[in-house]
Amino acid sequence: MSKTLAAILGGAAGAVAFVGVLVIIIWFCFFHARSVSRTSETGSSDPSVQFGRTAGVELALRDARRFDIEELSLATKNFSDKSLIGQGKFGEVYKGLLHDGMLVAIKRRSAAPSQDFIEEVRYLSSIQHRNIVTLLGYCQESGQQILVYEYIPNGSVSIHLYGAGQDSPEKLEFKHRLSIALGAAKGLAHIHSLIPRLIHKDFKTANVLVDENFIAKVADAGLRNFLGRMDIAGPSSEVPVDEVFLSPEVREFGRFSEKSDVYSFGVFLLELVSGRAAMDLLSSNINQNLVEWVQNYQESGNIASIIDQRLVNSFTTEGMEEFIALLVHCVDPSSERRPAMSNVVIELDRILEKEMSLTTIMGEGTPVVTLGSQLFRFSK
Repeated sequence: MSKTLAAILGGAAGAVAFVGVLVIIIWFCFFHARSVSRTSETGSSDPSVQFGRTAGVELALRDARRFDIEELSLATKNFSDKSLIGQGKFGEVYKGLLHDGMLVAIKRRSAAPSQDFIEEVRYLSSIQHRNIVTLLGYCQESGQQILVYEYIPNGSVSIHLYGAGQDSPEKLEFKHRLSIALGAAKGLAHIHSLIPRLIHKDFKTANVLVDENFIAKVADAGLRNFLGRMDIAGPSSEVPVDEVFLSPEVREFGRFSEKSDVYSFGVFLLELVSGRAAMDLLSSNINQNLVEWVQNYQESGNIASIIDQRLVNSFTTEGMEEFIALLVHCVDPSSERRPAMSNVVIELDRILEKEMSLTTIMGEGTPVVTLGSQLFRFSK
């Protein structure tokens, strides 16, 4: 009897141990599956793509698509003026229709063939992210270097803020601008997390495009790498039109970094909230300390004069104050005191989530701007 009981107890203990081990294995597999699950934004299985992590995302390089000059010539009707949609730092920009029906943006310049050009294209075309304009491929024939990008139909945010479409019936409410800012921030945060790392170096409102659903996509990431290295100390020989977006350390020493991109992003936030070009706001004084400039408006009780009047009744006091506080943090003259883009993403996400919930509960039109000693005051 005692032997039989001992055998039963031994078998039960073994079964319990087996079940315990099985539970641990299932839990580990579930946790691991969650940690490597693909994100909707990067399509990467690397858990380090989650914002807030310090680990980088190692970029898996792939061969870029090589287009024939005949195909691109056909897509742009022989690079006709009717297909010309702009002029950028790299060269002329054309809208093209490929034989498979895909719309593309084609950037062209005259240049001698270069293996460095192909390697740079290979690196940049490997970047796949929901908030980055995708570089599809290249062409290097007939004394020309050509970049082929996906075409983004709604153009740049600058057009919707203060360009040709500024007087259109459609307006960008505060929540929409927050969403655009968040998408652009995610794009910048992603390229900053790459291994090897990538600094945009030319981030500005005109380089934030919006698609048919007004999803923000950062354009021209790494394009400055095709124009020559500018990371060495000393004043730059190039004086860009959009110098107002350059941080103090870039203007003085030509030193680009992730934090100089953050400064540029802060200027972008200023244009988003004001609906005006930063150069117009600063009266062409690009050396103006933006932190002091904003604080002067706050102390004088006149901060509302900066805010786009088209935003009236579409935001909460708290949301706007937090947005402006983040803006000021990004344009701090000291690069060390500026936040990382991953932290900017977290803050914008928090502001947007709260803004969405509050304006939904209270209804549009509840908060109003009051000029005077206080920045904002809820209507009674």
